Amino acid sequence: MMSDYLLGRFHSKPFRLGSCLAAICFCCSLPMAPANAQEANEREVKKPFASELITKWGEEVTAENAWTEYPRPQLERSNWQNLNGKWDYAVRLETRKNAPKKWDGEILVPYCLESRLGGVQRLLTPKDALWYHRTFTATPVENERTLLNFEAVDYECEVFVNGSSVGTHKGGNTPFAFDITDEVKAGENELIVRVEDNTQEYQLRGKQVFNAGGIWYTRVSGIWQTVWLEQVPASYIEKLKIATDAENGSITVRPTLKGAAEGAKVKVVVKDGEQVVAEQMSDQDSIELTIENAKLWSPDSPHLYTLEVSTLAADGSSADSVKSYAGIRTVGKVTDKDGNLRFTLNGKTIFHFGPLDQGWWPDGLLTPPSDEAMASDIEYLKAAGFNMIRKHIKVEPRRYYYHCDKLGIMLWQDQVSAGKGPAWTRLAPNPEDAQWPDSAHEQYMVELERMIDTLENHPSIVVWVPFNEAWGQHRTMEVGKWTVERDPSRLVNIASGGNFWPVGDVVDAHQYPHPGFPFERGEGGRFDGFIKVVGEFGGHGYPIKEHLWNPETRNWGYGDLPQTKEEYKQRYETSIERLNSLRLQGIAAGVYTQTTDVEGEINGLMTYDRKVIKLPAEDLAKLHQPLYEVPADEK
Repeated sequence: MMSDYLLGRFHSKPFRLGSCLAAICFCCSLPMAPANAQEANEREVKKPFASELITKWGEEVTAENAWTEYPRPQLERSNWQNLNGKWDYAVRLETRKNAPKKWDGEILVPYCLESRLGGVQRLLTPKDALWYHRTFTATPVENERTLLNFEAVDYECEVFVNGSSVGTHKGGNTPFAFDITDEVKAGENELIVRVEDNTQEYQLRGKQVFNAGGIWYTRVSGIWQTVWLEQVPASYIEKLKIATDAENGSITVRPTLKGAAEGAKVKVVVKDGEQVVAEQMSDQDSIELTIENAKLWSPDSPHLYTLEVSTLAADGSSADSVKSYAGIRTVGKVTDKDGNLRFTLNGKTIFHFGPLDQGWWPDGLLTPPSDEAMASDIEYLKAAGFNMIRKHIKVEPRRYYYHCDKLGIMLWQDQVSAGKGPAWTRLAPNPEDAQWPDSAHEQYMVELERMIDTLENHPSIVVWVPFNEAWGQHRTMEVGKWTVERDPSRLVNIASGGNFWPVGDVVDAHQYPHPGFPFERGEGGRFDGFIKVVGEFGGHGYPIKEHLWNPETRNWGYGDLPQTKEEYKQRYETSIERLNSLRLQGIAAGVYTQTTDVEGEINGLMTYDRKVIKLPAEDLAKLHQPLYEVPADEK
């Protein structure tokens, strides 16, 4: 998220940063370059900025109630054990490979080392390793496996159970698990996790930097989502792939089985509430069920069907069973009467409008203080008349996507970014790509596939966004073609606001503060065959005293800060009016920056602590209504 306004591409007026005026110089000072990271290392910074801001949910967090919800709603078992709570921690030199004999104190998992809710608020440098320690009680059962699950650890880790290494993992944004059956014992067990986190160069890190400021935020290290145990049979369902088709009213389930004996079968039962509407048993890899008069999923009617999936041994006995769900919907595109491509959902044209959503919190940083807090953001946006969210440079906990599925809001899901970007030429001809070494690109692709593999069952996700602007944009055609082939059920916006390459489905421009689109750059048919969108605009800043991350720093928005709330509201209304005008010219979507203030950014619809709503949801819903009106000749 960096504006044309900041770069002076479309505007010449300076913008206001708190009480200071600046023009282009601000973006030049943003801490992207590795030199800044090196400078931070040399200074051995130990403490992040400690803001006084806290959410109402953060105020209620304890070691007993920290993220107690089941973390994997689309593959749910009843037999599990939550390992969140107080852990021992220590920070030692990265060169040390043996666990500390003495611990520095306690940290509240799943909140990161740098966060207020974690209770430590310390920065981790590339010279350091972060160690975690706790014990847990287990009761192993014969012919059952014990799995140790981590929803996310930033960035590289090794895990030890009772002194034995059970596995390593690299990548800070998606879940992973280790089978610890051979190491776990009856009674008390010891669990140790060692973490390294460089937060620089090719490591996928999103908005995290060494020197937070502007559009870049406090870095996050270590465990930042739920840690949990589960008991599974020797033959168990490892994962499900769920696909749907609105035209046929069908749900297709592809289970992956672990340790299954020859002749094993899978039974799928589909329920609408308590009523069974379809069921089938098969020994095939893919099971398709058709629901008569199927209820389709959409923002207006987010209907979900419950799935009960079980494995059966050759003798008919049940081996494993899980609970899941599906929303039947089909994503597509269509050409309107004027020759412009539009998004479709279940065969009907739909204008996508939503906020840029960073998913950051003043008390938990990347980790929402609670499941309720996370859902509250989505509920506000839904009530405000948005039908879409662009999840920006972050992969959320899996329960976030469950709430979007349940509430009915579409998602554009960004891949988490890294550095080493090319010159930013936007939608101009002859784009450039950054040159990445093979090893860095391969890790990028590993993490991209993990994200899609983790999230592809969620009906709310309708668009994948591999790159944002030119941040780490490399091998664009290769990445785009791979993503299109990997998931043909969704659309691909290859580089939101980035350098335009002819791959995927979308051509995306960013312009601040008011929306615009450089139609003239499509001369010669360059944009033919692509859906035109404004992937970022707005960013109208409005500071609220006593709700600022740091009142002493530059708190900023795009454009001169308004002098009154009425002026702030008027600027928002002007942006919506211009977006609606662009819609009539062929623009198919708009993304407003942004849901909340974030650290030094004060351009949210809510304050960072979510305690002040700057624009009430009911007012926004009225303003947004014209964006969804369908011309009479297209109904």
